[in-house]
Amino acid sequence: MRLIYAVFLLPMLLGAASEPPFGIQVVDAQTGRGVPLMTLTTTNHQAFVTDSAGWVAFQEPGLMETEVFFHVSGPGYSVAKDGFGYAGVRLNPKAGEKAEIKVQRHNIAERLYRITGQGIYRDSALLGLGSPLSKPNLNAGVTGQDSVQALPWKGRLFWLWGDTNVAGYPLGNFHSTCAWSDLPGKGGLEPEQGVNLEYLTTQEGRVRKMVPTEEKGVVWVFGLLAVADKAEKDHLLGHYGRFERLDKRVEHGLVEFDEAAGHFKPVVQLGDESDWRHPEGNAVRVTSEEGDYFYFAEGFANTRAKADYDSVLKTTSYQALAWSEEKQSYQWQSEQPPVTQAAEAKMIRDGKMPAEKARLQVQDAATGKPVLIHRASINWNAYRQCWIMIASQNLGAESMLGEVWYAEAPAPDGPWKKAVKIASHPKYTFYNPRHHVFFDQEGGRVIYFEGTYTETFSGNPVATPRYDYNQVMYRLDLGDPRLSEVR
Repeated sequence: MRLIYAVFLLPMLLGAASEPPFGIQVVDAQTGRGVPLMTLTTTNHQAFVTDSAGWVAFQEPGLMETEVFFHVSGPGYSVAKDGFGYAGVRLNPKAGEKAEIKVQRHNIAERLYRITGQGIYRDSALLGLGSPLSKPNLNAGVTGQDSVQALPWKGRLFWLWGDTNVAGYPLGNFHSTCAWSDLPGKGGLEPEQGVNLEYLTTQEGRVRKMVPTEEKGVVWVFGLLAVADKAEKDHLLGHYGRFERLDKRVEHGLVEFDEAAGHFKPVVQLGDESDWRHPEGNAVRVTSEEGDYFYFAEGFANTRAKADYDSVLKTTSYQALAWSEEKQSYQWQSEQPPVTQAAEAKMIRDGKMPAEKARLQVQDAATGKPVLIHRASINWNAYRQCWIMIASQNLGAESMLGEVWYAEAPAPDGPWKKAVKIASHPKYTFYNPRHHVFFDQEGGRVIYFEGTYTETFSGNPVATPRYDYNQVMYRLDLGDPRLSEVR
């Protein structure tokens, strides 16, 4: 009886599976471009998240050929609410057909695509549509990546991340991961299209440990920079830390990329007394009357070292920005640790510093409320003719670490005064933003930045499938009149 029933049912199942999905594309009403990370939710709580081209491939038994209401939501975008307060659309899903949903963008920055992880163009593939990537749905087994750094090196782009999740097991690579890609115009995609990553892998095709060690803990590398020695040989350096847990570092120092070995090797071991005398955060090279320096922006660019190989390796070469009560001014010096935003605010409250001398008291340009900077990327911008900051906010009203701000200053160390919010991720996290100067377009008017999108620290119990713990790219037009408020 069971066999007869199975034989009878099989043609129906095969017929249903062979029908093409119904395609739904969510597009930015302003640009017409597909919007990633938009969620369509049915009245019985089935959620479908758009891929990097804004597509959802919908094929739900029972909900085809009938009217279906989809709630539409996503960070920074929305559709109008109806008379009952529901933000969504009614569609009639039919196999092989397509529909479009236009959304209004509230973010100043435009969300473009996901750079890392599995299923970047999942729904596009199910709909038989193409993608710009050579490996659009799984690359070296990577399903998640945290905290990016990237820079031009050896004529290509060199990428580095922290922890990496993989498809094969819950424990992935926690000793940093790296990849190469080609520059736009030199074999690489244009930045609005995506990034074709070529991961550094083992012979088995798994992502390679970039700071291999048998010791316990995870290894992270920050402050990545390229510098030449006296013989004009290029070196790729960074600061590494080995952690047994998030708040317990058990080893740190400097690492250098060994091209023959294909991974980083420690070159300088540091002790706890060298807490700030090393590369950190995002490194940016600055040329001024004082000479060439690397400035290191964790939140603010408050530490620096001369931009030569020997100086980067020596702790005695590092300087920090600190307030001198005697001189009533900021000084670059080597004894005191760098000033922090909180410490500067306290000095102002205690009457030890005039408020007009502050360099780190960032305020919302619209409300005047303080903006507590968490992590930032600082670079010179030719279009605005100033230093610009892309920063995540700590303890924002909409999210703990998901609000992204734009600010300007006449120098890499400030003063930073007003800021405009450019992207919001309510009840979610978007941390460690990185502005990729090598992707700048139109003389710096159009810039690109990415960050880690994750439910970690957000308090949100629901992680977004495929997107969570991955890198998401945004584009920002610095000619947008809303950014004029920072001046």
